[in-house]
Amino acid sequence: MSPTRVLIVDDQALIRAAVRDLLEADGIEVVGDAADGDQAVALATRLRPDVVVCDIRMPGMDGIEATRRICADPALTNTRVLILTTFEEDEYVVAALRAGASGFIGKGAEPDEIVRAVLTVDEGGALLSPAATRGVIEKYVRRSSPTSGDAPSLTMLTDREREVLRHVGRGRSNDEVAASLFISPHTAKTHVKNIMLKLGAHDRAQLVIAAYESGLLVPGQ
Repeated sequence: MSPTRVLIVDDQALIRAAVRDLLEADGIEVVGDAADGDQAVALATRLRPDVVVCDIRMPGMDGIEATRRICADPALTNTRVLILTTFEEDEYVVAALRAGASGFIGKGAEPDEIVRAVLTVDEGGALLSPAATRGVIEKYVRRSSPTSGDAPSLTMLTDREREVLRHVGRGRSNDEVAASLFISPHTAKTHVKNIMLKLGAHDRAQLVIAAYESGLLVPGQ
């Protein structure tokens, strides 16, 4: 099995070097590094890494916009973004996940936690559980809501898919969704996969955001 291939993005050379050292010490291949969002997008397009470990605040294009562009590129459908930053306010968590990031971890995390985060994201998992994401979203939505033009549209979803999304938005697993709707876990998983494809979501955490920002769920519901 080939090692996970990572692109490191941070405007501080010391941070890039430190992250490179700890990842390579664990057998993870660092294929390149970038000091800003523009370089990140260009290198991701050329190198097609498995995971982009990306800071949020950088000169020029920031990490949120870089994440958005990387995740929107059809040629990079297999590339995941892990946000690594000192800025852990809820707004940044939401913005990063909305842009397509699959995980979010602080620079103060232990080395083994950062390694584990990279591997989790590479394996297709979301670093924030749907339940945890729901808590962040509820707090954030109370302070700031997208304009109607920014809110995701659910018109392409079937009635059943809306029901499934409502349950996923509440942080429920496929088994819990299946039990609530009297369907098989396999059917629930298929619905979730179809919803992700229709909404362009990379993982379940982004479905939680879509459920709230579309108005399908409201804080405290």
